[in-house]
Amino acid sequence: MAITICELAAVLRELGPALAGGWIQKIGEPRPDAILLDIRARGATRRLLMSIDPDQARLHLVTRSYPNPPVPPPFCQFLRARLLGARVDRIVQINEDRIVRLDCTAATGTWSFVAEFLGRQGDFLVIDGNEQILATYRQVKPRVGCRYAPPSLLSARSTTSPPAPATTTANGDAEFPLSTELEHRYARREEELSLHRLTAARETFLRKAIKKQHRLISALGADLTKAARYERYAHYGELLKGALGLLCKGQTEITVVDYFDENLPELRIPLDPAKTPQGNMDDYFSKHKKFLTARKEIMPRIELIQRELREMENELDAITQGKWQPPQPMPPGRPGRPGAPHRRDSRQERRGPFRRFTSSDGLPIYVGRNARENDELTFAVARSDDLWLHAQGAPGSHVIVRLEKGLDPPIDTLRDAAMLALLYSDLKKSGQGDVIYTRRKWVRKAKGASPGSVTVTREKSLFIRLDKTRLDALKHRLPDSN
Repeated sequence: MAITICELAAVLRELGPALAGGWIQKIGEPRPDAILLDIRARGATRRLLMSIDPDQARLHLVTRSYPNPPVPPPFCQFLRARLLGARVDRIVQINEDRIVRLDCTAATGTWSFVAEFLGRQGDFLVIDGNEQILATYRQVKPRVGCRYAPPSLLSARSTTSPPAPATTTANGDAEFPLSTELEHRYARREEELSLHRLTAARETFLRKAIKKQHRLISALGADLTKAARYERYAHYGELLKGALGLLCKGQTEITVVDYFDENLPELRIPLDPAKTPQGNMDDYFSKHKKFLTARKEIMPRIELIQRELREMENELDAITQGKWQPPQPMPPGRPGRPGAPHRRDSRQERRGPFRRFTSSDGLPIYVGRNARENDELTFAVARSDDLWLHAQGAPGSHVIVRLEKGLDPPIDTLRDAAMLALLYSDLKKSGQGDVIYTRRKWVRKAKGASPGSVTVTREKSLFIRLDKTRLDALKHRLPDSN
């Protein structure tokens, strides 16, 4: 639910005097539709969050940290160029509506930052000293270059819910009680929305996976049915073995006595005229072996897929009944010893192919240990939508982050994987460097290239410094079983 007009007025009365005269030290865009300003005022740094998300439009101070994307988005860069280091002269509500304006003075002149919390028409704008709109977050071109005029009160209110009285349930001892209450309220709302998005994504994945498993079972069943035609072929081979002296090349069939049947009936066995008697006999034994191999390999696979299918169907039932909860990442520590650090030595790290880690978001990370493993990891194990990373301009390991199709890597997972790419490269000695990353589908192996050599397109880069705390967390976290 978006902030009401009354709540916005109340929180500005609470925050306005504390922020006026402060200096903008940092500007970030931690998530889409949100701008975070660090304002130093009266000996303290206040973190002002403004969001124009239609479901969570609001303005209040925050106390927790928000990670920023590796590369600031264009609007954030534009803001930093104009407002970083500027003094906040005043922060006011416009027309008693869901519009807030920050008037600032910087070395380059006077600027205003406007936040319009107007549902789906919400926007951020930068205005110069002549009231001309220089940029909008939504990139609404008709507004850029025009003189700023707030949307009419009627049209603005028609897109939002009616105002409600501001209420505060936060600790009365808080310096900014209403802002504190809003932070708590929207933190709970963000958790609910995050759970809803995770649930929806998981439901979509499960429905697709269940259909895929049914198709796979059907295909394996067809293979098993096809192989079942060869079940009696060992019987035919044995009968041919006893009649080899009666056969000659070019025959299309032979009639023999079936001495495996107590009634000793005559049995007609088809032959391939292009094959020798020995070749026909070997052919029957070979096809019977295919039947045995298919039964040995296909039946366990079908049983395994059926078990996985039941688990996915049970999970889907839990989602439809509203009982599903996302899995929790494995905490550090050995099983049975809560909180005890999980020590990993070099022998454990070498067990199995690739180095294996789990990101802080619970996603599997794989790291190649040599050129051969780099090739295998990138071109045999990784899926097309997985994230691929490598230290830029230096020999090193290929790093893969397992991702579901259509999902972007969380920022902490990206930093974890980039840290590993830097650690297992020749840039380790310098302790810092650029790491490139892209989807696996944009990584190609040139014909005739040496193992581990690839060509990469559509890559981005991230500057990383080795962080002992993050590396220790990665090495102590139990690897994902997948």
